[in-house]
Amino acid sequence: MEAFFDEASRLMTVVSMATFLGIVFWAWSARRRADFDHAAALPFADEDTPIATLSKEDRHV
Repeated sequence: MEAFFDEASRLMTVVSMATFLGIVFWAWSARRRADFDHAAALPFADEDTPIATLSKEDRHV
């Protein structure tokens, strides 16, 4: 039974490393650059509705 847990531990290590490397590859792939550039600019985007027309609750920060 101890051998089973040793093999399961090794398998989980390999699966975890492969998952991590897959996420890193996905995040740094050139196809995702435009999406990430757009997401990075969102905090600087202006709202379409002027503040004067918003209700008091909507203006609350």
